[in-house]
Amino acid sequence: MNLETVEIETGAQPGAAVIWLHGLGADGHDFEPVVPELRLPARLAVRFVFPHAPVRPVTINAGMRMRAWYDILQLGGGPEDEAGIRESQSLLEGLIAREKTRGVAAQRIVLAGFSQGGAIVLQTGLRHAERLAGIMALSTYLPLAAKLAAERSAINSDLPIFMAHGQADDLIGIDRAQRTREALEALGYPVEWHDYPMPHAVCAEEIGDIAKFLVRIL
Repeated sequence: MNLETVEIETGAQPGAAVIWLHGLGADGHDFEPVVPELRLPARLAVRFVFPHAPVRPVTINAGMRMRAWYDILQLGGGPEDEAGIRESQSLLEGLIAREKTRGVAAQRIVLAGFSQGGAIVLQTGLRHAERLAGIMALSTYLPLAAKLAAERSAINSDLPIFMAHGQADDLIGIDRAQRTREALEALGYPVEWHDYPMPHAVCAEEIGDIAKFLVRIL
């Protein structure tokens, strides 16, 4: 299955790519407006790839069909849709492979995601067999956390990870994100942590911090 994507290039012949996954019920257009707000330096030509998640029934929304990277069975944790998570992991692996065929080396690829998209980015990036540039995990948590130590990839064992969360997030509580940060740091990952006075959202200050992170790792 090939995912449909929205793409924006900040310069001719991009030498780097950011694959950015949206949250539950949104689509690839969700983070499109962020690209100009990042104000990346002209010398950095980046292809931003915003895939649309497949449409599937979502249990917490009464089985309604919507764009989702996996099913969510209950709010706040508990049992996870492992099959759905791993299926989206392989879809994201396909997008990484596609960027490589377009001339972008794996170590110039950043995986970014918000909420459910962020969970898939952590799931995929930490297991990916080639060195990546980094991960941006926004308002999210680590899925299948108990399996990471056994499944993680040695080459990405010190991958730069940017984590950002809203202090007033009522969908994914900040304590859950902090547990993710602690789990990642316990495995030796360098986590750059930011929290902001916002709900389950993205704010201007965060966009500025994302831009600095991207310039640093790319």
